[in-house]
Amino acid sequence: MNHLTMDELEAGLDEINQAPKNNGRLEMIVARPEVDGRLSLQEGELTVDGGLVGDNWLTKGTSKTPSRTPHPDAQITLANARVVQLYAQQRERWSLAGDQLFVDFDLCNANLAAGDRLEIGTAVLEVTALPHNGCLKFAQRFGHPAHKFVNISTHRHLNLRGIYAKVVQNGTIHTGDTITILP
Repeated sequence: MNHLTMDELEAGLDEINQAPKNNGRLEMIVARPEVDGRLSLQEGELTVDGGLVGDNWLTKGTSKTPSRTPHPDAQITLANARVVQLYAQQRERWSLAGDQLFVDFDLCNANLAAGDRLEIGTAVLEVTALPHNGCLKFAQRFGHPAHKFVNISTHRHLNLRGIYAKVVQNGTIHTGDTITILP
């Protein structure tokens, strides 16, 4: 697969900026049962203690914590489906991004801030302040221009790589569910 150039990626910003600011849609749910493993789900259970049931967040740990335990502010990742479609080019490749929830929803800082709560299905998530950045695997899978595109300082406020959240109310989510910012 040919990776897009920076100019081709930049040309997609108008479409990305059309994402709903509220009442968006959950487009895809992906569990990561093991490193580099992906399982596409139509329905998922979100729990306060474990995140997405069937995902390895709880057991994998991270270098972002001194004890290499799971980072509580990185329990769930949300990625804007319009951005992912742009750099992945095919829906079948979305899961390679490594995110769990792919949403048609505006994730930019002007629309969402740390502490904001999102209702999806019967679950409630809280947006965290931890930045979500593209890594080396991301660059290998989607190209260095895509890595630069999602991380470049001029676009950082758009959260093109996505955002982190944590579950604050257990619940069930389904592909097609509406995403609402709670008051």
